[in-house]
Amino acid sequence: MIQYIADMEHYTKVLSLCEKVNHDLWIGTADLKDLYVGDGTKVIPFLSVLDKLLKRGVDVRLLHAKEPGENFREDFDKYPGLWSRLERRLCPRVHFKIMVLDCTTAYIGSANLTGAGMGMKGENNRNFEAGILTDEPLLVDAAADHLDSVWQGRRCTGCKRKAFCGDRIS
Repeated sequence: MIQYIADMEHYTKVLSLCEKVNHDLWIGTADLKDLYVGDGTKVIPFLSVLDKLLKRGVDVRLLHAKEPGENFREDFDKYPGLWSRLERRLCPRVHFKIMVLDCTTAYIGSANLTGAGMGMKGENNRNFEAGILTDEPLLVDAAADHLDSVWQGRRCTGCKRKAFCGDRIS
């Protein structure tokens, strides 16, 4: 299956799959903000979803380009489980937007992990985004390998921007 995803579908199709992950959730994004999602009749931070996954034993990796803003940090502080169990790395060169779910499904697209990119913002307040959601093994493996190469620091050797890397991977 290869699905083209646009605009609000990022929220309804991609983020909804995150809650159902059983083993691994890898997220790579350039920008990271205080993204909120629906939970029944209430709205909760996406960080709450990540916290629940971690409590269930899911391994969660979050790779992003810069430190998030104050609102994100305030939400982050509400979930002490994230402090010790969330695997998080920064790389200022990350511009891709990739999610790999249980090594079986991948989102590859333009949407950052923000309200305007993937969140609940209304049609007139969100970015114009596009991407693909797939379970095709060749695409899933390629996306996972690309994200993992940065995560593992294999791209650091030839990087010409190490002076801007506040949290060096290697």
